[in-house]
This record gives sequence, C-alpha cells and structure tokens, in this order.
Amino acid sequence: MARIAIGGFQHETNSFTPHRADFAHFAQHRDRPPVVRGVALLQSLRGNTFATSGFLAAMRPGDEAVPLVWASGGAGGPVTDDAFERIVGELTGMLSQALPVDAVFLDLHGAMVNTRFDDAEAEILRRVRAVVGETVPVVVSIDYHANLSPEMVALSDGLVAYQTYPHVDRPETGQRAAAIVSTLLERGRPAGRALRKTPFLLPIDFQCTLVEPSCSVMNWIPAQAERVLNTTYAAGFPPSDTHWCGPGVAVHAWSQADADAVADEYLRFITEREAAFHVRLWGTDEGVVEALRLAENATRPVVIADTQDNPGAGGSGDTTGILESLIRHDAQNAILGFFCDPEAAAAATAAGIGATIDLELGGRHGPSGVRPVRQRFRVMACAQGSFRMTGAVAGRAIADLGLMALLRCGGVDIAVTSKNVQAYDPAPFHHLGVDWTSYRIVALKSSCHFRADFEPGAAAVLSVLAPGAYDPDTARYPYRLLRKDVRLAPAAAG
Repeated sequence: MARIAIGGFQHETNSFTPHRADFAHFAQHRDRPPVVRGVALLQSLRGNTFATSGFLAAMRPGDEAVPLVWASGGAGGPVTDDAFERIVGELTGMLSQALPVDAVFLDLHGAMVNTRFDDAEAEILRRVRAVVGETVPVVVSIDYHANLSPEMVALSDGLVAYQTYPHVDRPETGQRAAAIVSTLLERGRPAGRALRKTPFLLPIDFQCTLVEPSCSVMNWIPAQAERVLNTTYAAGFPPSDTHWCGPGVAVHAWSQADADAVADEYLRFITEREAAFHVRLWGTDEGVVEALRLAENATRPVVIADTQDNPGAGGSGDTTGILESLIRHDAQNAILGFFCDPEAAAAATAAGIGATIDLELGGRHGPSGVRPVRQRFRVMACAQGSFRMTGAVAGRAIADLGLMALLRCGGVDIAVTSKNVQAYDPAPFHHLGVDWTSYRIVALKSSCHFRADFEPGAAAVLSVLAPGAYDPDTARYPYRLLRKDVRLAPAAAG
C-alpha cells in the first residue's frame, strides 16, 4: 500500500489587469469549491469535475490518499504574496507532517504569476521537493494553457495537461496522472526530461482543440510512445508576463536520449502548422450587425463571444461594449451573460420582479473608454443560492454566484451575477428560469469554453472584439520578462 499526498493550487494569471487575487478570492465559493483542507478536500472533490476528482477515482485499490490543501482561484490578476505564502505554506506544512509519503500528486495550473514569482508553479514544486527529497515521485496535472518552464519539468517526474479546450477532460487528466504515479511506484523516477518551446505565442482564441490545427497537435502520438512516460503539449497563456510564456512540449522518458528525440519531433510537428493557427475576430459593431443579419433567417440562436471580457482570461465580467452595441442597434430577443455587477443584482433583488429601476450597469473596472450603461431596466427574474452546473466543462460542480437577476433594456436581457464567472455552462441561465435557446442573439463572456455546450445549439458563432482585460493582440501587451526571441503571434501564411 502506498501513501500518496494530494494537493492543489490553481490560478491563471493575467499580469496586465489591475486586479489582485488575494486570499479572500481563493476562499470564496463561486463556480468551484473554496479553499479546502484535509478530509474536506476529499469530500469536496470526490465525484467532482477537477483533475483531483479523476485522480481520486483512479487510485489503485489499497493506496491511501493523504489530503493536504486544494485551492482554485480561476483567473485574474497576480496572486498576492499573502495568498501565495498562506496556501503554499499550508500545503508544505501539512506535507511535512504527513511524511513519509510514497508519492505526491499536485493539481496545478501552470500559468500562475505571483507578485514575487513569475513562475509560481516552479516555486511550489521547489518547496515540495525540498520537503520530500529527491527520491519521492512528484506528478503534476496542469491546465492546457500552462506556460511550461524548464524548472517545472525538472522538478516533476510526470506532467499531464488537459487535452481539450474547452476543458472537458479534467477528470480524465487526473486519471492519467494516477496511472503515471502507479508506473513510477513500480519503476522508479524517469531519467530523461525535455522541454521545447515554440518560437511564437498563441492567442487563446486560436487554441481551440475542436478545430485544426490544435486538434491534430493535441492528438499527436510519438512513434516510440512506449519509451516515454508522458508527452505533454500546453498551448500557453499569453497574458502572463513570464520568461517562459507560450506554447511548449514537455517529455518525461526513461532515457534522456528518448526525451530529447520525442520533444524535438513534437515541436517540429507543431511549428510546421504555425500559419494555420487563426480564427476571425470581428470588430464590435461589425460583429453585432453581422449577428443581427444572420439571426434574421436562423432557426437557432446566433452566439457572440465577448472574448476580451472573458473572466477565464482575467476579464472583469462587467465591460459594456457588446451591451452598448446591442442596444444601439436595437437588437430584439437578445441576451447577454454572465454580467458581473453585485450592486445591480442587489438593487434588482430589493426592487423585486416586475419593478423598473434606473441603474448605472457595469463599466467599473476599465479598461480605458469602458463606461457604465445608464438605462432604465425592468427586473424580469431574481435568483440566489447554490445550484449544480450541468455542462461538459463544469457539470456536477456546485456553484454559488450570490444574488442574481435578469434585467431587460428594450429587446436585450442581461443575466447579472454577484460573482464573476465565465459563460461556459448554461446552468446560471437555468437558475434564473431562462431558456437561452429561445433567443435570437446570445452574447457570452467567454473565448472558447462556451463552445462545448452552446455551439452545438447555435446557428453561428462570432468572436467579437470589445475592450476588456484580455487582448487577443499580444503585440499590445507591455511584456517585461518575456524572452526576446519569441514572436508575439504565429506567422501568417505567405
């Protein structure tokens, strides 16, 4: 019987937003559990939709799970020193008290930036390795958007990334990590490790694994697969200002020669497809007008992705560019979700269903030029309390978005929440009594995750640009730490 320590600390950091992820951010229950410890970790994550959930389900019979600390902050600005030290300190402290352990599994992200450590996962792994020593296997699950670094590869014995974007395989990722732990317990730590980085950054809008070339990149299998422990591709998270930002390939193998050969082969496969990474991005009014045109004869909703205010990329969830355009163009039977404005949700709840209220909605967190929408709204619905997500990305997770309201302005409905959440699941609509499929236009604050549940029911999907914290044009980011020889976007076809 093996004793396996289990912990996690996740955050996807946008270095260019003024938001800071403090400890309260991680302690808040939104679309994921708040920080959990010990037995509560097992109770919260068993049967859930995270990598730890899959790992727990796939552990060998007889092995003992030793729970540490697990915290997930979604996406936002850099993690404060206080939050980082408190959570990592608890994790390593509990790990020290749990010794001896036979292996460690960590559920990390790979794109966390702390106000002191730009490669925060490497620092977590350094501290964990200092506790358990050089002989205990350490296996890590990471997000598809991880910015892989040499230290992350060197300090771990196995790296397993989500293979889908939208991320519909988080539990399966944990199951693959459990299989690697079992192999390492039988064979010992691998001797070979290799990392290769692409010479270009890849905006997240170009990373969807439902289409080419990311589909083929993710499904690539080395000819000598039996000689490697894991072959991992991560597409990177461009808003993270770190030296190793960008797509990369990590390989752990039983020999260094095999690790290097497979990593070189995989990188060559990716770079040969560089020019194919592209998706059309529409201007604000241009995209809204096109959506209205398409909706005239459509039998299903036309979906607008408000990609720059994607909370999953650090967006505030309250920018107003798309909403203003829908109102300006007199859109009818349209809905926007999910719009984060706790003051508006509270005012609507106090006024009650059927009331008419004057509000300055959203526009409180920038960027420059974004302003509140000053209008009279009718309160169509109110909701509060916890509910279960139902979609492919977060299905079975319990969410609590605080006070919620459905506000109407002309022909546009706005699903308002008190806590910021990406529009990747239809359950918050359902919680408000809304059937999103009954609308002609559905605008969603998301870049890609919405595609898992909304695109199959859509007549068309348009990714529309409106000012927000995430910018698909990486050339506009004022990087300080990024290596100088990397191109800020994939080269277009000649």
